[in-house]
Amino acid sequence: MTHDLTPMQIGESFIGDGAEAAHVNTVLGYRSGPAGTAWATALATPRAGHVPFVAVLRPGLPAKPATLFVNKAAVDSETHADLTWGAAQAGVAAGVMDAVAEGVVAEAETDELVLIAAVWVNPKAADADLVYANNREATRSALRAGATGRPLVQDALAARHAPTNPFYTPSGDV
Repeated sequence: MTHDLTPMQIGESFIGDGAEAAHVNTVLGYRSGPAGTAWATALATPRAGHVPFVAVLRPGLPAKPATLFVNKAAVDSETHADLTWGAAQAGVAAGVMDAVAEGVVAEAETDELVLIAAVWVNPKAADADLVYANNREATRSALRAGATGRPLVQDALAARHAPTNPFYTPSGDV
């Protein structure tokens, strides 16, 4: 599924249930454009509980395109830190490479691109293998959504009267 990359692709995906569910937002764009500026700025400006870092498949082998892992939940325990920097990071890096292998991200352009992955790891998560698997699929799915312009505006319009998410569903007409 090769394609011409627009200046920036934005994707979103939520995979799984319960504490091990993964919610990943992606911003993919050229190093020389606004995505590159945002990538470098985020890397250079960590704040308490949120330290963006380059996602690696293993130490010394970063995902391609260069992927900045940005945690959405402040790290609040040793277990949460291990799941964020371990299982979730590995899942994101593998999901990026799955997207390249599938042609969602053009292999020939990986050195010209940067990816920001904003990743939710629930502080109550406990199953590292499930955190890994859900983040791998959520990353691949978010990149696919960005590459294909999903959701369509018609889909978003159709859902506007019945929004729902894992934390809230309106009761009746509001």
